[in-house]
Amino acid sequence: MSTITIDDQLIDEALNLAGIHNKHELIMLALKEFIENRQKKELFQLAGQIELDKNYDYKAARAMRHDFN
Repeated sequence: MSTITIDDQLIDEALNLAGIHNKHELIMLALKEFIENRQKKELFQLAGQIELDKNYDYKAARAMRHDFN
């Protein structure tokens, strides 16, 4: 358990925007969204750095994946 001081105006605004009524849920949501956004940012930074196989047939791979379901 941690105790932190956060601006009440920020908390109230975030609670209203999120439609959440308790601070614990708000902090958990904020942390999850922060982590997801950072992970997406890291993936976007890889753009152009990965060389894809020009002969890769993604449609055939997708069809094979559906055959297993």
